[in-house]
Amino acid sequence: MQFPNESKQAEQRRVDFVTQLIEQQLQETSADIDKAQHERRQVELNFGANTRANYIETDDIIETNATLQQQRQLMTSAVSNEEILQHKEKELHALEGSPYFGRIDIQEAGENDTLYIGTASLSDENGEFWVYDWRAPIASIYYNGTLGTVKYESSMGTQNVDLQRKRQFSIRQGHIDNMFNTNETIGDEILKNALGQASSAQMKNIVATIQQSQNQIIRDTKSELLIVQGAAGSGKTSTIMQRIAYLLYHSRQQLNAEQIILFSPNNLFSNYIAEVLPSLGENNMRQVTLQTFLARRLHGLKIQTLFERFEQEQTTFAVSTQQIRQYKDSIEFAQALQKYAQHADLSLAFTDLIFEGQVFFTKKQIQDIYQQLPQALASADKFLQTKNHLIKQLQHFLHEEEQADWVIDAIDNLSSSQYQAIDQQEHLEQYSSQKQQHILARYLVKQHYLPVYDAIYNDYFFDVFQLYQHFLSQLQPAAITPSIWQEMIVEISANLERHYLQLDDATAILYLQQLVTGSGQNQRIKYLFIDEMQDYSALQLAYIQNSFPNAKLTLLGDIEQNVYAHDTLSQQRFYNLTKLLPHKKSTLITLNQSYRATAAITNLAKQFIPSGATIQAFNRSGKTPILFSGDEQELPNFTLKLAQQQVQNQHRVAIITKTNQQAQHLAEFWGDHAQLLQEQHTKIPQGIVVLPVYLAKGLEFDSVIGYDVSTFNYHSDGDYGILYTIATRALHELFFVCGPQRATIFNQVKPHSLIFKKF
Repeated sequence: MQFPNESKQAEQRRVDFVTQLIEQQLQETSADIDKAQHERRQVELNFGANTRANYIETDDIIETNATLQQQRQLMTSAVSNEEILQHKEKELHALEGSPYFGRIDIQEAGENDTLYIGTASLSDENGEFWVYDWRAPIASIYYNGTLGTVKYESSMGTQNVDLQRKRQFSIRQGHIDNMFNTNETIGDEILKNALGQASSAQMKNIVATIQQSQNQIIRDTKSELLIVQGAAGSGKTSTIMQRIAYLLYHSRQQLNAEQIILFSPNNLFSNYIAEVLPSLGENNMRQVTLQTFLARRLHGLKIQTLFERFEQEQTTFAVSTQQIRQYKDSIEFAQALQKYAQHADLSLAFTDLIFEGQVFFTKKQIQDIYQQLPQALASADKFLQTKNHLIKQLQHFLHEEEQADWVIDAIDNLSSSQYQAIDQQEHLEQYSSQKQQHILARYLVKQHYLPVYDAIYNDYFFDVFQLYQHFLSQLQPAAITPSIWQEMIVEISANLERHYLQLDDATAILYLQQLVTGSGQNQRIKYLFIDEMQDYSALQLAYIQNSFPNAKLTLLGDIEQNVYAHDTLSQQRFYNLTKLLPHKKSTLITLNQSYRATAAITNLAKQFIPSGATIQAFNRSGKTPILFSGDEQELPNFTLKLAQQQVQNQHRVAIITKTNQQAQHLAEFWGDHAQLLQEQHTKIPQGIVVLPVYLAKGLEFDSVIGYDVSTFNYHSDGDYGILYTIATRALHELFFVCGPQRATIFNQVKPHSLIFKKF
């Protein structure tokens, strides 16, 4: 028996048939949804009519309850049927235009079979599968297998098949643009076809671009800590989105999207990738930024953002401040905090607990409880036992308070509406008069002193800020003089008076509070993803990981894109994270193949960074990047003119500045000719945009202009990582502009990799 559809024409005929099948099923499903909605509305009407119950006779009560139970079951069934149909309609829409992207020809037990792989499964009325879901067990052959004998896991155990052909497609609007046979699933050919076109409004759904190393990331269910170091444009984010979809599909009985959380670099990027998971057939996971995560936990305080810190450091950044920053960002600082928290004397940070302007529990009372506990106990255990003792004392006080005169007076003065409100909760009518009095007294006392219970529960008797300052006073970093370190501690106190905290202090305070109180942890999250991990300090990573103790952790980023560092970061930093974040199984995967840009752009960008030699440029031809230099006064006008020329040929042109202040200045100067992109934007518009580099991370544009790449603007080693980030945002064309003095690194690039021109 031969395998079918050898030629492109035969494959196209199959695509045409599948497209018709999809359209037919869409029409049928739409009609079924209308019918299901009508049936649900009828059940709702019947349910409303049948709830008018008769409770006079016992038989009537039994009959009414049975009827209500039956109606609830009908309602549940109707809603479930409607949801199933809506999900099917969503999957069919996902298959429209591009029903599949892969094909495998296999021989199993002497029988030949041909399977097509897509983003969702599709079968006809006879149960014949025309498309298999890419997350189905047998689809792993397409990703993992090379020609010959291949194993895959199914519900029946390990299966062996003979893989005789693997074919890849690029199908758009029902037409096969690209088709080729391959031994391994290689994304390069399809990416060459896909990225040669203008980028779309959302990140392209590149399900068909998974290489074996990327597939290892997607299907890894065993690693508790998975670290992905990937060059710019290597498909990190796309791969992680597919990993989330894979996990949701294969663990759908134990896992839902609400149990997965992704830390994004900013809100603009969050919106940029918002449609990726739905395009793969899954609901979106939860997303949050570090800033939002910290601010929610420190109510009433203004927390410095990563962007604000970067902007401030561009103007004034003393050597001592830099030394303190580097130390607080280090693994050593995180480990020192962890060690301190284990046996810290928390009694130093206890305060009076105030209720209605009066001291309810004194600081000394709380200290006495704490200090009477066994010294061998860890701080967190002693703190919890202290809280439990306080709650017991409060309960004893409340019991005695029930006999107080004010309580008796309050019962006598209850209005009928107040009494009825209590009766609805306590069902007073079933008790004797004496018992009712007792219940009312207990209720009123409990309500009156409820703020005290809340204060204990929320640790209002504990001043974590004071404990943090004590922790800092115990440290003496070798590279920082004692006087400078003490000034920093005093500055923290001054900042707190102004209800303000710097970013590194905010994280340290929250982490310390979590370690010594055991509060602030989310036990439900099962998978935690952190994008742009190079932007996070060791302490921030440790705090986030500890906030989700039951989650498997995936970190992804590019060490060379740390635009916030004032020096280059070592690759060893990733390996050191395994010491800080102990897990039973840790895996580090490196992606060096850069797909996004043309070879000319990638080969220039990699010269800006120390590890550039390891990056492999995708073999897509394109124009050589150009650096224009000239009169500094004319720089804004020339840049706009260049962008206007570019936008005639490219859909999206980005002018990327080093700082937000520069971007705002240009946007004001140009008026309506360019749009300023800010974090709160939800879409990247067509045309000319201007934005700071830290908002550009993870995004892509058809043409990019790096603004003011002068020696004044770019002079430190850390700045060159910023140039690398700017350059790797471009898909097709890249330009740099500056005044007469360009950054010195441009003088060190290889001949013919950059064209120098005057304007």
